Amino acid sequence: MVKQVAQHGKSRKSAGAATKLFVLDTNVLLHDPTSVYRFEEHDVYLPIKTLEELDNNKKGLSDVSRNARQVSRTLDEIVSSQDDGIQNGIPLTQLSNRLATGRLLLQTEAINHELPSGLPTAKSDNQILAVVLHLQRLNPNRAVILVSKDINMRIKARALGLAAQDYFNDKVLEDTDLLYTGTRELPADFWDKHGQGLESWKQEGRTLYRIKGPLVPKLLVNEFLYLEGAQPLYAIVREVSGKTAVFETLTDYTHPKNAVWGISARNREQNFALNLLMNPDIDFVTLLGQAGTGKTLLTLAAGLTQVLESKRYAEIIMTRVTVPVGEDIGFLPGTEEEKMGPWMGALEDNLDVLNHTESEGGEWGRAATHDLIRNRIKIKSLNFMRGRTFLNKFLIIDEAQNLTPKQMKTLITRAGPGTKVVCMGNIAQIDTPYLTEGSSGLTYVVDRFKGWPHSGHVTLQRGERSRLADYAAEVL
Repeated sequence: MVKQVAQHGKSRKSAGAATKLFVLDTNVLLHDPTSVYRFEEHDVYLPIKTLEELDNNKKGLSDVSRNARQVSRTLDEIVSSQDDGIQNGIPLTQLSNRLATGRLLLQTEAINHELPSGLPTAKSDNQILAVVLHLQRLNPNRAVILVSKDINMRIKARALGLAAQDYFNDKVLEDTDLLYTGTRELPADFWDKHGQGLESWKQEGRTLYRIKGPLVPKLLVNEFLYLEGAQPLYAIVREVSGKTAVFETLTDYTHPKNAVWGISARNREQNFALNLLMNPDIDFVTLLGQAGTGKTLLTLAAGLTQVLESKRYAEIIMTRVTVPVGEDIGFLPGTEEEKMGPWMGALEDNLDVLNHTESEGGEWGRAATHDLIRNRIKIKSLNFMRGRTFLNKFLIIDEAQNLTPKQMKTLITRAGPGTKVVCMGNIAQIDTPYLTEGSSGLTYVVDRFKGWPHSGHVTLQRGERSRLADYAAEVL
């Protein structure tokens, strides 16, 4: 299958291969307004029906309408740059800053619809298929490929003997199994291969090691390393320079004396997560994991400790995408915070757990503590985030798997000085109809932020909710 664009900057050109002609469906342009520039040396063809559908979608304030207007402006810029007419195509090299070296072709003639009688020509999808059939007949020695986000459209195209494929450029990874987990198990012979010339010293109660060896080039800054066995090692990579790396041992949050708001880590990955959440040098944390792995509980415990005890942050701000799992229940009364209340059941559940850990003071004490905690937690809607700046806040983005990369960028760029952002979610539970595991905003930020000295990521593996929840997650 042909890739439409070099992802992460790697060229996929095959030497001497004939350029292909990609016919774009409207949904590709609405999905990615810059898609005409994403096909490298190949040519891009836009049927007239695509332009008509763009025109029908341009009104409104939704993301689709916004993208339709952006595509129209991009196409206007491309067409206006051509003085000699557009029949032979418009070179994209200059306009795309050499990102694309092919041409943009627009349908400039009427095309007779020669489709099977079962396909009505009044339907716009079928009119685009007729254009692809016509182009294939005109170019028998050239690959003509329909690019569409519509699965049924691609099936119809293949039924007619046409080449069709999805638009891949929005996918961060082809296989989410390759997604960075933030942890690495060291081989059993690690010290044999990396122990030569080992340097070790103490700093602020922690042990640091400087090592050299074959594993060093594969390591990323803030990646967690562990070695089980007779002499276990749990460490985080602090720096990688050339052939040397510096490790630092971790705070053991599994021990009750290091409990965070009464919560101790129950497994290795939870311990790693708390080391990120409690580290003031880490500005951005991503936590992945299935239901019941403790993402929200650990994050809230760390947030409350740093807001109410160490006073590192002024308050906790929590937000999430309001995508219903079943049918929508309609409009909700009240203020912004009250409207967000039903979506924040997870927050209340976890606050109950955190409040019960403080058993002193009886019922009155617990009620007072709960009120104090709730006063320091603000619930905000994503709809009103644009243009805001958060100073010294602990910002939690829950259910982040339902965000697009663009929405994720909008949220993370709200962070002002002294603000920590925590994104958490489960990419196996995407409720938004137009996102996949490969194109989710959460997958996007995990991949793009790995190795940055002020960010960290952990994929939580083991459920700690209950034996019922663990078994259900495994068998259902």
